[in-house]
Amino acid sequence: MITPFIDLNACSTHTIFPGVTIKTAAGEKMMLSLVDFEPGAIVEAHSHPHEQCGIVTKGRGRFIVDGKERLCSAGDMYMIPGGAVHKVIAMEEGLQALDVFSPIREDYL
Repeated sequence: MITPFIDLNACSTHTIFPGVTIKTAAGEKMMLSLVDFEPGAIVEAHSHPHEQCGIVTKGRGRFIVDGKERLCSAGDMYMIPGGAVHKVIAMEEGLQALDVFSPIREDYL
């Protein structure tokens, strides 16, 4: 049974790259992931079949998606199609973002 309210402290937590930690919660068809980057931390270039969209909630980061690059700040949203190669570099103040994945990423449960 899926609970309607999520305790962030009870979420699955993973360090996915040095200085990059995620907390995740999943329903049946989508997943939320709160991502915290230490200053200068990097999510190296990678791809996955899941669609991913999100919003920067704090700080700034350089997002590179299929060769297109943008410096994103709090309030900026992004859309990463399944299969797109993407990378994120946190700026000096660090970065926090809320991602949504569909379908859910089993490796983050």
